[in-house]
Amino acid sequence: MTAEPRRGAVFWGSAAIGWGLIAWGVRGALHHRIDTRPSELVKLLVAGALIHDIVFAPLVLVAGVAIARAVPGRWRAPVQAALLISGVVALFSWPEVRDYARVLHNPSSLPRNYTANLAIVIAAVWVGSAVVAAAAWWRARRAAAPSRAMTGHRH
Repeated sequence: MTAEPRRGAVFWGSAAIGWGLIAWGVRGALHHRIDTRPSELVKLLVAGALIHDIVFAPLVLVAGVAIARAVPGRWRAPVQAALLISGVVALFSWPEVRDYARVLHNPSSLPRNYTANLAIVIAAVWVGSAVVAAAAWWRARRAAAPSRAMTGHRH
């Protein structure tokens, strides 16, 4: 039987701060109930947790297994990083892409083309990941070149 790890002052201090922030947020949501609509907020939080646990987490796990099997070792980490960043960016931008905050007769409420901007950001993420992967491949190849030259092997 293993002993429970001892929780120090940093743990308890951060826990107290975290619970204080949660309480402050709940108080604010209840105090400004006309704007926050607490019943809708609870539905959103519960639905979000369920969607995460039932849909999103299993999809991420299945994608991780598929990538581990399909993508060669040196390219695996950049592909996983690009997929993870792309997913987070897409989830974060979903409300803007869907125009959830658009207000009629107020063109400044959502003034940009968020779908196009999302595509640009995701393309930049993939290009960046490809550049990082290519640079790592080039450095590894260059580091291996002196050892090949010493043994007399050519490629």
